[in-house]
Amino acid sequence: MEFILFLSKLDKEILNLLIKANYIVEENKIECLLNKEIKGLHNFKENKIIICTENAKRKTNYRNKNQQPNKDNFKTERAIRKALRHEATHAIQKCNDNKTIGNIKKLESKLHQSKRKALEFSSSTFSGTYAKEVEAYVLEDKPKKVKNLIEKYCL
Repeated sequence: MEFILFLSKLDKEILNLLIKANYIVEENKIECLLNKEIKGLHNFKENKIIICTENAKRKTNYRNKNQQPNKDNFKTERAIRKALRHEATHAIQKCNDNKTIGNIKKLESKLHQSKRKALEFSSSTFSGTYAKEVEAYVLEDKPKKVKNLIEKYCL
């Protein structure tokens, strides 16, 4: 799976914990082709997370290092890492009886302005509730917390 190349050490630990919690993690499935805007998704019924690496690369103007050796792809790395953490947060919510973990009003105040548009898109397009999406968008910037919550709720 190519997306693993973009993960930090901590994100690889999150991935391993998800697998240990009986999650299937796949990449670039049909769902990614059907909606080119998404970088990841969580299938509640099948305990499956899909990372849309090709969508993330396209949206972040990824450049092959062989073609442009000095091109930094940090935006692609960041997008894929956040996608994994975001979907991992939905896995944590599922492990917690389909409920959010944190205080949503408090989390909402921490939500960066740039994520509000994404929040509207994901809470209207997908089956996630507004509260679950707020939590996922806030936690995608907190890998240590995501790791600890997987350990607490899913293992």
